[in-house]
Amino acid sequence: MTAIAADYGRSPPEASLPAAEAGGLSLQQWGAPPRAVRRRAATVDCGWGRLLFGQTCDGPEQVADRLVEETIGERDIAFYVREPHVVLSIAPQALFLDPSHAFRLDLSAALPDEGDAAVTVRPATPADESEINRLYVSRGMVPLRDGYCADRHPAVDILVAETGGEPQQLVGVVMGVDHVTAFRDPDNGSSLWALSVDPQAAQPGIGRALTLGLARHMQAAGRSFMDLSVMHDNEQAIALYRQLGFVQIPVYCIKTRNSINQKLYIGPSPDGGLNVYARIIVDEARRRGIAVEVEDAAAGIFTLTHGARSVHCRESLSDLTTAVAMSRCDDKALTRRLLDRAGLSVPDQTTLAAPEDAVTFLEKHRRVVVKPARGEQGRGVFVDLRRRSEVLVAYEAARRIADQVIAEEFVSGEDLRIIVIDGEVVAAAIRRPATIVGDGVHTVIELIEKQSRRRAAATGGESRIPLDEETERCVRAAGFGFTDILPQGEALAVRKTANLHTGGTIHDVTPVLHPELAAAAVRAAEVLHMPLVGFDFIVRSPDQPHYRIIEANERPGLANHEPQPTAEKFIDFLFPETRATKRPARGGR
Repeated sequence: MTAIAADYGRSPPEASLPAAEAGGLSLQQWGAPPRAVRRRAATVDCGWGRLLFGQTCDGPEQVADRLVEETIGERDIAFYVREPHVVLSIAPQALFLDPSHAFRLDLSAALPDEGDAAVTVRPATPADESEINRLYVSRGMVPLRDGYCADRHPAVDILVAETGGEPQQLVGVVMGVDHVTAFRDPDNGSSLWALSVDPQAAQPGIGRALTLGLARHMQAAGRSFMDLSVMHDNEQAIALYRQLGFVQIPVYCIKTRNSINQKLYIGPSPDGGLNVYARIIVDEARRRGIAVEVEDAAAGIFTLTHGARSVHCRESLSDLTTAVAMSRCDDKALTRRLLDRAGLSVPDQTTLAAPEDAVTFLEKHRRVVVKPARGEQGRGVFVDLRRRSEVLVAYEAARRIADQVIAEEFVSGEDLRIIVIDGEVVAAAIRRPATIVGDGVHTVIELIEKQSRRRAAATGGESRIPLDEETERCVRAAGFGFTDILPQGEALAVRKTANLHTGGTIHDVTPVLHPELAAAAVRAAEVLHMPLVGFDFIVRSPDQPHYRIIEANERPGLANHEPQPTAEKFIDFLFPETRATKRPARGGR
């Protein structure tokens, strides 16, 4: 076989692979494999499914046979498939060609340095398994089965990225497969799989550090190259891999048609304009056989129909929420009065008739919040104001959004979002403001832009850090300017509000939620007559009973609450007859 161009489809001359590698067995697309690897199909159990090495199979029939043996709830991948078109012809209803690109890194060359990521990359231990699975679920990936880290395949290595300081946190994971250990690979190769970076992480360069950490590990083991597979439209990941020296190669994956892979083989959705909050509901409805008609994708308005029953929705707001109930939540001052009368704990609040009223309220409480009486997604909300000049600016900004402006006593503590559906708490999450971590190289504004791009990619474009007067105020209050270089390891909160839409992050705390907080949320939903509602609490800790209810959201986002089944519970409520006794695994790899 003649040497191929290294960057398949682009062929930059400076990126050429060595001829010996380019003609390797792993890149051959046809013909019988040499007897050196002609044995039963080599597979590696990766915990989320099996990795099948196509070049070790006797022919297309064996590849197809192995893939259709896939275990329910797992996701098998056949890589280096020879004659993929023939494999698909054998089981066209069961298999599909994965829409991913393959890339290769030459390990005989010097590798780039890890950069300035404020993380430590180390081998995973069995104690890390729950956090590793949290990372996988947060990115919609199939988690490892219980106990895999303690009893993994000998060809598999798992590395994790850990933050410094206290408490240490896992913010990334990657899996590597040593092909020599797996099947005595004559090409002396290795591959990278299941890379996941915490979408909530503030540190830059985590993916780079994990990729290079695994490359160095395989290089130390004497491997010649490291391959990987990446979705064709994952532009950020592809850009990173090219920057690190990976080049595209003509290698293909085949997978099984199952509920996990469904998005990869059913083609583009006719309602691709839906945002992540509408899409999570629509996807769950379709999975149950509920018909979906999108009225306006940009507004997130759609109709769900099952049998003779139809329900109109705007994201999580449905026909089952009455107009009066919605108005109770929409008017923040009214929400507070109703909850206060019901004996629930709420902060002091007043309606501002003029700017000087805000100053008077500040003199009473010393630290205040100024926000529009109506609004959502954190627009026009100014938190922890302590100066006369700040409240006057905030009043004018909030006044541009709503006719009525309110001031509220600032309550310190953790920002807790609780989702109640049909009288049941289905998710609770601590929301934290957008935060960047310095690397001693990039300026504050550069770090904000990097973090904003990551948040947007992780949330379907819903979460971004605005470069507005509030962000500038927060940065300035911390003693920095946008053009200052943030010292290595220093964390800087660049917003005071924890709204997802302004770059905030969400951390699930449902398992540790104190019963009194859950009871207060359920009682508040009853007072407002809301069948589905998201409450914002300020708490000392989610496992303690002390709280203040800040506001109620009649259309809370159900996305980004993994692993809690928010969309499933919503569809259970709308169409109880479709409720499943056991839900299939969600996610993808």
